[in-house]
Amino acid sequence: MPTEINHSEYLQSLIGRVDTPCYLIDEDAIEENCKVIAGVQERTGAKVLLALKAFALPEVFGIISKYLYGVCASGPIEAQLGCEEFDREVHTYAPAYTPSQMGRVIEFSDHILFNSLSQWEAHKEAVVNSQKDIKVGLRVNPEYSEIEVDLYNPCIAGSRFGIKHDVLKDADLNGISGLHFHAMCEQGADVLERILEHFEGKFGSILSDERIEWVNFGGGHHITRAGYDIELLCRLITNFKERYNVEVYLEPGEAVVLNGGYYLTTVLDVIDNDGLIGVVDGSAETHLPDVLAMPYRPVLIGGSEAGVKRYTYRLGGISCLAGDVIGDYSFDEELRVGQRLCFTDMALYSFVKNTTFNGVELPTIYRYSESRGTLDSVRQYGYADYKDRIASKGDV
Repeated sequence: MPTEINHSEYLQSLIGRVDTPCYLIDEDAIEENCKVIAGVQERTGAKVLLALKAFALPEVFGIISKYLYGVCASGPIEAQLGCEEFDREVHTYAPAYTPSQMGRVIEFSDHILFNSLSQWEAHKEAVVNSQKDIKVGLRVNPEYSEIEVDLYNPCIAGSRFGIKHDVLKDADLNGISGLHFHAMCEQGADVLERILEHFEGKFGSILSDERIEWVNFGGGHHITRAGYDIELLCRLITNFKERYNVEVYLEPGEAVVLNGGYYLTTVLDVIDNDGLIGVVDGSAETHLPDVLAMPYRPVLIGGSEAGVKRYTYRLGGISCLAGDVIGDYSFDEELRVGQRLCFTDMALYSFVKNTTFNGVELPTIYRYSESRGTLDSVRQYGYADYKDRIASKGDV
């Protein structure tokens, strides 16, 4: 069954043992997610990849790689990480590549996806002359999506992502063995069903070309969410494979680590300025950027919507950004300085998006396993990490 958030006594016991701000990565929850995904693979023959843009922690790749076929990368750096640390298939896609980037992408990738025919033409010679058996695909635009936030919608009018069907009608597809689309964001199989209708309606003739051996359904599949229709997903994959005689790939990120991590922060001060404000040692701007970008209000253990419980506080971070606010929460008791706050579902799109803006220190990363009774510090950050990133002299 899909995993649920586990606020166990063991987790509660860890909250006082770690430094804050920090991420706590739950290895058991991630493995349970992987088992659910592995069940889909076994039933359908589909191959699932970890989207490194959502989660890239080599210390738990050993768990994930037991179940998933590989990773999808967004350029040479992620491709190298996947090749060296995950040690399975590496699929790389970017809107465009420089010649030097392409050399590195070729070195570390098994599949390379191009965003346009002109990019494929620009790098075809390098790929062909690499002496590697690289499978080449094109990202296409199904021109349909149900993503409501434009910032995350790759199919919005004017999108730079993917080739439209009219461009491919008379294109030379020699050397191309696959197609890729991405049109989802934390959505169900019912949405995929409607996307596939549009995708097949526009690209059906190309899918029937015997040169097309594989199709990548992209990411955004919320497979491990409670209530997700796994039966429908399996039918969609199986029927698609039968219709076109192709391999099917999926590349979720959030489904692999859903409910697999926590973000902990400590209350540093409590002030009253037209309402109660809790100032914490963390930051939405630098540590939880999707809270501001999506935007959304993360779930806080022990905290409810504003006004539900007796005391309501606005939780703000330590950067200089006026809008560095995690959200408004209510509590049964008054917040106190030194109190630990624990936010849920913080493994995905968290530390991969961190910044050191304003000199705010990066959170420590811990991993733990309740089944094994372990807690390990993965990485602690300090001044050197900030200085090396933006201020150190390097070789030219």
